Order: sequence, then structure tokens, then C-alpha cells
Amino acid sequence: MTHLNGKTALVTGASRGIGRASALALAKQGAQVLVHYSSGEKEADAVVAEIRAAGGKATKVGADLRQADGPHALARQVREIVGARLDVLVANAGISKAARIEDITIEDFDNLFAVNVRAPYFLLQQLLPVLGEGSSVVLLSSLAAHSAVGALSAYAATKGAVDTLVKHFAVALGERGIRVNAVAPGVVATDMSNFTKTDAGRDVTLGMQALKRIAQPDDIAGAVVFLASDDARWVTGDTLHVDGGSKL
Repeated sequence: MTHLNGKTALVTGASRGIGRASALALAKQGAQVLVHYSSGEKEADAVVAEIRAAGGKATKVGADLRQADGPHALARQVREIVGARLDVLVANAGISKAARIEDITIEDFDNLFAVNVRAPYFLLQQLLPVLGEGSSVVLLSSLAAHSAVGALSAYAATKGAVDTLVKHFAVALGERGIRVNAVAPGVVATDMSNFTKTDAGRDVTLGMQALKRIAQPDDIAGAVVFLASDDARWVTGDTLHVDGGSKL
């Protein structure tokens, strides 16, 4: 299938997990994919190699999104590669911190907001010159933004901010024909959710889901591709819950 043939896409945090799965899925649909990494350069190389081996086009781009100038540095690289047009931006890169309210430090809090909120905000800002009519922006929200799940208060606050930004971005950019949406996964079997590898963690996860299996990154990537494609051409300002019916 080539729904995205001839399109260019940037996926942040694409060296592993949902980002990796999204990059592979977008490439499978025909997009040229820019695979962003922060510290996992070897993993990003592997993603690029896998896309190229399947006949697709991919390039790695590195930037530390914890740093204030990280989004600006990444945007400069992207614009040099894509020229005048970027069709898809998937702002997937994120970090989490599970801790009680009394144990969260200022550094923890600032890092969470730097990567999960500030980085996508300013990355979008810096990429606006190459986004235009028909472009799609997909942010990563979370089940934690609308349900209390574990000791994730600070992390949840960042994802609540993402849901708010989706609406403001969609309104502000609608006149340019740019769609902005978010995907809100539940618990997914990634490095961020290692507790799913234990019997207790698995039981807790399945106990709050209507669908009784642990989600895989590919389950989320399909929703990302949908929102990125013309199949979702009349969807904007929305957060799509892709969580197996969690906390219904």
C-alpha cells in the first residue's frame, strides 16, 4: 500500500518503541521518513537500514530535545533535507517518571515538560515554513491525560498539556490547511512500560482494559498512519484514544 507515496515525514523519538513502529509503518505506506533520535544512534541506524532494505527511503537526524535549542537544531536539519515541504510531523519523543508527588524533584518536572511539551511546541513553530496545505501533525498524548493511572502526576500533566495544544494548534493552523491531532495510547509494551513484563504488572494492565492483551507499538502506529494520511483529511483538533478500552 502506498497511501503516503511521495510524502515526507519526520518522526521524533523514532529509534525505539512507538516511534520506531510509526517510522516503519509510514515508510511501508510510501513516505520518506526522517528518523529522529536523541541518544540511540545505533538503534536509529537500524531503523533506517530496515526501511531501506524494504525499498523505502529514510535518513536519521539527531538532536537532544531536552535542550532549549534542541527543537531548533532538529528543525534546521529537517529543512535542509526536505527542502520546501514536510507532509507529516509525528511528535512522538517523550519521557516518563513514576513517582509519588512528594518524591518528584524540580529537575524531574522540568525535564518532563521540556521533552513532552516544550520540544513539540517549538519544533512545530520552527517547521511551520515547510508545513502547508494537506500537512498532518500528530502528537503523542496518553491515557494518563484523562485517567489516574499509577504515580504519574507530573507526566500526566504534560500529556494534558498536549491535549490542550492539539486544539489550539488545530484552530490556529486550520486556515493553512494543516491538520493537528493526537494519539493517546494506554499501556504499551515498550521500555517506558517495563512493568508489563511482570505477572503483577500484566494483571493490573489487563484488569483495566476491555481488550485482554498487552498492546504492542504496532497497535499505536496504525492509528498514527491513519491520522497522517488523507483518510483522516476531515479530522483535526482531536485526540484519538488507542488504549484497548482502558478505564471505560
